Amino acid sequence: MGYERIDDDVYVFSSDTYAQVTAGLVFTKAGAILIDTLPFPRETQTIVQFERRRGGLGVRYIINTHHHADHVYGNYLFPEARVIAHENCRAAMVKDGPALLERDRQSMPQLMDVVLRFPDITLDKGGAIHIGGKSMEIIPLPGHSDDLLGVYLVQEKILFASDAMMPVPYIVGGDPEAYKRSLLRMGELNLENLVQGHGEVLLRGEIPDALNANIAYLDTVRARVREGIEMGLSREEIAALDVEECGLSRVPLGGLAQHLHRANVLYLYDAMRRGTIPLTADDSETSAVASATDDEPLE
Repeated sequence: MGYERIDDDVYVFSSDTYAQVTAGLVFTKAGAILIDTLPFPRETQTIVQFERRRGGLGVRYIINTHHHADHVYGNYLFPEARVIAHENCRAAMVKDGPALLERDRQSMPQLMDVVLRFPDITLDKGGAIHIGGKSMEIIPLPGHSDDLLGVYLVQEKILFASDAMMPVPYIVGGDPEAYKRSLLRMGELNLENLVQGHGEVLLRGEIPDALNANIAYLDTVRARVREGIEMGLSREEIAALDVEECGLSRVPLGGLAQHLHRANVLYLYDAMRRGTIPLTADDSETSAVASATDDEPLE
């Protein structure tokens, strides 16, 4: 498992074994804040050991950005920490977590030791944390899931966007219009770094183009699926739509980009035919993120 320092007290850990999922560790004078955990105990234990070597004051809080297993399975390895999440995150973990963990153990025996640890503190909107000289804003960024929270480090101008930002937006089980609004919301922040839920950390100059590419993808894939439905294409035929035809590369995440895209296409096809996602998107909002400059910073 790799990690990188993106500020004096801010580290990003990335899984080598599961879709380059990320977790963040922020050191403060009063202990550390952990933003998500990694799915496999061996990898999360590396974060435990790193915190002991680098800080030694312990992890005070874990912020679970949403309920998906690859972000929460390591909670139990920090018994001294309090876990913060959206109230929908806790509800989903309580309702579906035990059955999903049992299913995951069948294919991934390295999860046998995992014990589900539910959030202690829940939010219905956003919030803020001020601890040990650090200030963090917790920002709702729904779309990938309805419980997704981003964590904005105010002094450092770093956003942990979780799966609201990925090399390919993943909308299965989510809401593409809410996803688009969250991408636009990220574009309003004055960011030095954006930590994706999966994949590489984005630098200041890369962020606007990456956000715009994902916004354009959501518009394009929806339009292409609608066209396919209107043409009478079958589910198998629409699944042949390539991610690069919708404006994104198939290279990121070790080749998983096309797999995620295919899942998006089939999800949209089924949902649009059922009517749970409208055939036509709401185009009333701005559809592009402005580039930040030294003269005109985004606020």
